[in-house]
Amino acid sequence: MSQRDGFASGFFAGAIFGSVVGGVIGTLVAQRRDAEELTEDEREQQASGKGNSNSNKSKRRQMQGSASSGVEMEIARRSLEDKIAQLNATIDEVRDQLGNVNQNSSGINEFSSRNEELQS
Repeated sequence: MSQRDGFASGFFAGAIFGSVVGGVIGTLVAQRRDAEELTEDEREQQASGKGNSNSNKSKRRQMQGSASSGVEMEIARRSLEDKIAQLNATIDEVRDQLGNVNQNSSGINEFSSRNEELQS
């Protein structure tokens, strides 16, 4: 009985502790990732001989992000359309098969009812 009394408080304490630890780790990973991206941009600018300007970085990132995301969205849309078409074709096939089964079973039911009439 004593184990059940502390379960709820322990559960909530563990959930809060896990949230805090996960948030801290996520923040650290995000900061490290941003720092790596900035150093890559700085290397590219030094290689091309351009100065360090933050406005050029943000504009370039936005343009690259929008162009690549537009292409990815179009690919995803076409893929989904293909999958929907396949599902529709499969649904039509199953309907046809079930229609054939239902027609055959109704014929069997008619035969069995006639057989019962003859036996009576």
